[in-house]
Amino acid sequence: MPSHQPTAGDLAVKPEYLSSQPSPMAKTTEPNRNPKYDPKKVHITETPITRSNWYKHVNWLNVTLIILIPLYGCIGAFWVPLHLKTALWAVAYYFATGLGITAGYHRLWAHTSYSATLPLRIFLAAVGGGAVEGSIRWWARDHRAHHRYTDTDKDPYSVRKGLMYSHIGWMVMKQNPKRIGRTDISDLNEDPVVVWQHRNYLKVVVFMGLILPTIVAGVAWGDWLGGFVYAGILRIFFVQQATFCVNSLAHWLGEQPFDDRNSPRDHVITALVTLGEGYHNFHHEFPSDYRNAIEWHQYDPTKWSIWIWKQLGLAYDLKQFRSNEIEKGRLQQLQKKIDQKRAKLDWGVPLDQLPVMEWEDYVDQAKNGRGLIAIAGIVHDVTDFIKDHPGGKAMIQSGIGKDATAMFNGGVYGHSNAAHNLLSTMRVGVIRGGCEVEIWKRSQMEAKGETRDLNGERVVRAGLQPTKVLQNTPTAGAA
Repeated sequence: MPSHQPTAGDLAVKPEYLSSQPSPMAKTTEPNRNPKYDPKKVHITETPITRSNWYKHVNWLNVTLIILIPLYGCIGAFWVPLHLKTALWAVAYYFATGLGITAGYHRLWAHTSYSATLPLRIFLAAVGGGAVEGSIRWWARDHRAHHRYTDTDKDPYSVRKGLMYSHIGWMVMKQNPKRIGRTDISDLNEDPVVVWQHRNYLKVVVFMGLILPTIVAGVAWGDWLGGFVYAGILRIFFVQQATFCVNSLAHWLGEQPFDDRNSPRDHVITALVTLGEGYHNFHHEFPSDYRNAIEWHQYDPTKWSIWIWKQLGLAYDLKQFRSNEIEKGRLQQLQKKIDQKRAKLDWGVPLDQLPVMEWEDYVDQAKNGRGLIAIAGIVHDVTDFIKDHPGGKAMIQSGIGKDATAMFNGGVYGHSNAAHNLLSTMRVGVIRGGCEVEIWKRSQMEAKGETRDLNGERVVRAGLQPTKVLQNTPTAGAA
């Protein structure tokens, strides 16, 4: 009778048998949900873009905040001179608001990789708002969905939809709320700083994003307009673009030393642009680690800022994955890459797939012109290699039709590991009458503690080819 056990592709839980059906929609109380949203109504993203409705697909608020206002600042910069003090203030405030996102929004609230005191949380919420990238609740909610559903349709900014989409397209075009993966933000709803910032977000944005940098430059050295254009508008533009690179560039450029099943990558250029968020392959594997860079030479100012705050008593409970687990992940990925390279190489016909050959037939073929050599019970056809033998034709011809085990393993010359590997590609059979029994015995012993790659193929370590005999075996006819 057929089994009722679920198979691959089947659902272990049948939704139709559940007493209550879970809604695919996130709760209306979540930060990026409109309480008046009607899930039964056709969303604009479910209709094709046409000349008559294209403007309905555009998120005009985000277009204004991340394109039109920065464009205004770029144009205004042609008429507003940049003073040195203003430039230094803009750079300093860039780092402050950038840390509000990387150390605050990202590592503190989205991943809870460390804990912060109330003064530090207030500071990070304030300067994070000055980066004009949404409230903490909204930002962290989408980022948790990004980690949970990386590279899928439920990923709010999946790079699979295109580099530009993951960088900025997902914000300037409306998203269907029904397609964004659900996440838990109950911890954020219990943080009074997060709740206050979300409720007063527009006020925080206007004051921290534009008014404060303008006041500092105006009161301190009289450059009101320069503070507004450079420390305000253009600084916001550069902070935003740097953060967007984490969604795009960090999923497109670099290496994948820990896992290559998804798109996150590590690259120093991305790290330089994003205040240390460029070691993204590590981050997706170990998201609750307060560090992105674990090597001393890797650029991660966000990590060092958190560490300094700990020394000052402002941060605590800094989370780190054990180095043992990190190295396991690195080694597994390295093994995977090695296996992929190994699979492209010719390791010769496996011993258990070789045909059995009688000794008499082996000798007879050798006498009739076929260049066969038996080493450790394995027959090799060296006909095409005789002329290329580094030791000369006479040396290799002296072993044809004989048991050349001792000759090959030091009786005449102790061949290198490369020679044994090359010889393995010339296998054509094994000798019946005892030698092949030793081969099967050796194979059985290796099977008890054998090492195989991810493709199930036996790994041949250096110097462990079957033809490598550690102790010379004197045999008749070898001399």
